[in-house]
Amino acid sequence: MAVRLRLKRMGRKNRAYFRINAMDARSPRDGRVLEELGTYDPVNKDADKQVSLNAERIKHWLDNGALPTDTVRHLLKRHGIL
Repeated sequence: MAVRLRLKRMGRKNRAYFRINAMDARSPRDGRVLEELGTYDPVNKDADKQVSLNAERIKHWLDNGALPTDTVRHLLKRHGIL
C-alpha cells in the first residue's frame, strides 16, 4: 500500500482549513485516513497558529516510505521537519 501525507479539506465555503493526514494514495481527497498528523489553517493571521504538526509521527511515516504531496512537503520544510 502506497501511503501519502496529504491535506484533507475541512471547514465551510470560503473558510477552509485542512488536516494533514497519512492516507492510502488511492483513496479520495476526503476519504479514509490512516492517521491524523496535524492541521493547517491558511486564513489564520498568526503564523504560529497556522500550522500545528505532530513531528514525531510525521517522521515515523516518512521513515516508513510515505511520500508527502508538494504542499505538505513545503509546510514540512518551512517547519524544519524535512
